[in-house]
Amino acid sequence: MAGDVEQLRAYVEYFRDMGIYEFYRRGELVFVESSESSKPAGSTGDVVVEAVAEPRIAVVESTAVVEVSTPPVVSAETNYLETAIPKLVSFDDLAPLPESRVAAREKAGALVAVREEIGDCTRCPLAYAGRRSIVFGDGDPNARLMFVGEGPGADEDVQGLPFVGKAGQLLNNMIGAMGLKREEVYIANIVKCRPPQNRVPEPVEANTCSQFLLKQIDVVQPQVIVALGATAALYLLGVKRSLSSLRGQWHQCRGAKLAVTYHPAFLLRDPRQKGEAWKDLQMVMKEMGLKAPAKG
Repeated sequence: MAGDVEQLRAYVEYFRDMGIYEFYRRGELVFVESSESSKPAGSTGDVVVEAVAEPRIAVVESTAVVEVSTPPVVSAETNYLETAIPKLVSFDDLAPLPESRVAAREKAGALVAVREEIGDCTRCPLAYAGRRSIVFGDGDPNARLMFVGEGPGADEDVQGLPFVGKAGQLLNNMIGAMGLKREEVYIANIVKCRPPQNRVPEPVEANTCSQFLLKQIDVVQPQVIVALGATAALYLLGVKRSLSSLRGQWHQCRGAKLAVTYHPAFLLRDPRQKGEAWKDLQMVMKEMGLKAPAKG
């Protein structure tokens, strides 16, 4: 059994390194031997890859959502497989808002149900990339304020909680400066498994995990969401823009107002930007009627 698991992991890692992320989805890749007469001019390869796949349908709350990624494309000039960039879709466009909202007393149980739905997830390559824990979320199910980061790091992977390492300590300080406690907010990430070497999540990983974060947001129903960093903003809003162009203004996400600021890990690398992040948090505080605690 252990040998089978290791073999499966080896296959997954091989396909991931090749850039083929959709092989486990609906559809198949057909490898076709090419004859000399059928080779494109200038081609030196011996194998042509044809992608045969039906559009994937993601189901969220029993609502069909149009496919957000496209089949691989073969370059005749270089004769290697190029993976097309998935289409960005905002969380507002992934699924309609629920017709009925979860009552406050039922939110904790609803979040437990979402976690149980995830199970021992093997839906994307991160399941086979050495993860220890599925890092679901942490905080008050009835929080008015929700923070969304990129993905778990090494400390989070060990403890099974988001933002518990050095970046988490800084986030705790940021929350405290806003006049709140960590237990009064809700914290989650775009992906729930640690990407290897803390790399940025691949689109297929983020898109696969989005359905669960979407449900978390719909259960908690925060007044304000703070996207921590470019990756969180990218997938929540479905737009590829610079962080500077997204900061300082309000966006919408699942019925909540959304603000964008720097990720705490980035602030640790460049402390000079802490003042700019504080401006973003002050905008959130004004919206929520929060006041910074008096200095003792």
